Amino acid sequence: MCSAGRRWGRRQRALLCAVLLAAWEAVWGQLRYSVPEEMPKGSFVGDVAKDLGLQLPALKDRDAHVFDTGRTRYFFLDLQNGHLSMMEQVDREEICAAVAKCVLNFEILVKRPMNIYKGEVEILDINDNPPSFPERRSVLEISENTAPGARFPLERAHDPDIGVNSLQNYECSQSSYFTLDVKTGDDGVKSPELLLVKSLDREQKAAHNLILTATDNGSPVKSGSTTIEIVVLDGNDNAPEFTQSVYKVTVREDVAVGSRVLQVTATDRDEGPNAEVKYSFFKIPEKFDKTFKMDSESGEIVITENLNFEEHEFYELVVQARDAGGLSSHSKVLIKVTDVNNYVPEIVIMSVFTPVPEDTPLGTVIAIFSVQDRDSGANGDVHCSITDSNPFRLEKSFDNYYRVVTAELLDREQVSEYNVTVRAADGGSPALQSSAVLALRVLDVNDNAPVFLEERYSARVAENNAAGALVLTVRATDADWGQNARVRYRLAEGRVRGAPLSSYVSVQAETGALYALRSLDYEQLRELQLWVRAEDGGAPALSSNVSVRLQIVDENDNAPQQAQPNTDWRFSQTQRPGTSGSQNGEEAGAWPNNQFDTEMLQAMILASANEAADGNSTLGGGNGTMGLSARYGPQFTLQHVPDYRQNVYIPGSNATLTNAAGKRDAKNAAPAGGNKKKSGKKEKK
Repeated sequence: MCSAGRRWGRRQRALLCAVLLAAWEAVWGQLRYSVPEEMPKGSFVGDVAKDLGLQLPALKDRDAHVFDTGRTRYFFLDLQNGHLSMMEQVDREEICAAVAKCVLNFEILVKRPMNIYKGEVEILDINDNPPSFPERRSVLEISENTAPGARFPLERAHDPDIGVNSLQNYECSQSSYFTLDVKTGDDGVKSPELLLVKSLDREQKAAHNLILTATDNGSPVKSGSTTIEIVVLDGNDNAPEFTQSVYKVTVREDVAVGSRVLQVTATDRDEGPNAEVKYSFFKIPEKFDKTFKMDSESGEIVITENLNFEEHEFYELVVQARDAGGLSSHSKVLIKVTDVNNYVPEIVIMSVFTPVPEDTPLGTVIAIFSVQDRDSGANGDVHCSITDSNPFRLEKSFDNYYRVVTAELLDREQVSEYNVTVRAADGGSPALQSSAVLALRVLDVNDNAPVFLEERYSARVAENNAAGALVLTVRATDADWGQNARVRYRLAEGRVRGAPLSSYVSVQAETGALYALRSLDYEQLRELQLWVRAEDGGAPALSSNVSVRLQIVDENDNAPQQAQPNTDWRFSQTQRPGTSGSQNGEEAGAWPNNQFDTEMLQAMILASANEAADGNSTLGGGNGTMGLSARYGPQFTLQHVPDYRQNVYIPGSNATLTNAAGKRDAKNAAPAGGNKKKSGKKEKK
């Protein structure tokens, strides 16, 4: 046992050295390796890191792994050394049956940036199976009347290996009555037949035993054998004969269960019971026994289960016609299955990159998927497309692998989510199709500055306001999302009458409410001009400014500017009565030339008017007439005193008074005009 194990180990290593090609191609990202079957779990397959030109750290950083497509995984990627290794021991005959070239596909997915590499590993055959017969012993009945030259097909041996390791030849033990003839069909399959070379005589020998041996050409050669017992029958000397040596028929794979495939016919030249023929399959494989059924009386073959072109596109059956005397003949039935478009294309989403930042560059891979169709020919040719009116396009990588990439710049503020429908349609008639939806969410980028709801803001504020009073509220919105759309407000730097602007007003950062921090005085400050900045929470932050104008509204909060009369002023000799318009500046003499003197003069006039209003005044004119002459009449009361904002005429003088400041508040004139206090002065006699 140990020596056999050592021989196996040496042979295994020698075979590994001979066939481990480790060949790979980087054409379109494809890797190719070869390993013999039955390699132990963890065995080396290929150096993926080296063959792809990737450093070991990059494999981990980019999350490289063998992508699971739902099939059985036979390989895994070791990120410690970058080697592709066997996930489990593989039996080529189990996974590939009689396929000449056994290839297992794998895909390696890497991220950051995303890419996929396809590879294949050819599983090489080793001579691990000997030829074997379905039965260790079989019985063949031959009538003694059978003429020499008659042929009797024998049961074939089966060897799951391929090439030289598969069945190569048959040998039979020596016999004077029979010889072995091996025929090779068009498909390369060898079929053993017994050839009767001498007439049988049941009375001399009623039975013959032969050993049939099947051998391969492996190293070492392996073989299997079966015992054939030939029973010699008496009497019937004519065997049934089929009308055709080979029956051929073509059926669609979607033919209904119970449908008739064909009918075979055989005739027997004997009469009576020896001419009665029964039909049957001759040594039909067990897997075909459930697919077809033969009527023993009519020779009709019907289908008993659904056909599948992808599993079996060709059936070879041997039918037998046997008479009551035990004589039989054989014919072949070849059934060809045609493909029907009965498989819908399958879309396998391998990876989706979501959410997608709205500043993603053009050509960025968003998703990778593959399509599979189990049909053949045009029925298995798949065309893929994605829905129109979206900023993505479809690119074919290799084979049936596709990538969805960005074709236009994204804008979350216009479209925040996309449902991209991927459609796959085959080339059948009618075509079958399937679809899958890629739900893609657009990730916000801070690309929008806050925008104020108004171009400028203004408000009127009454003076003597309370400190902390709400003046107005500014409002800005940001089209971005989340933190990028969070707006905060602040005042731009500035100074008012030498003091910081922030000592006059403040703005609430979250709401944009503007408050007056102190009581405002119209007589000191009539207007505030300031700027409010709105800034979002992005990184870097974006901002915008808006102008705010605050107008201070005057209130009557000041009592009237009343001064004592000046008794020192005199008129010059050149002054003479007349209207203000009839005098010029030079003739009028010296008049007050500043605002203070003018106001003093106005006060004197008002004081004189009050004195004239006294009943004892010598100026005459009556009560309320300021002692003016009858020329003005008693109706010229204090309410007719000229507004000091206009030119003032003084009786008996050629001077005209003009307000140096150019204005007069009505509220200041009322108290003076309404003063009824009598003057303490008396008129001189």
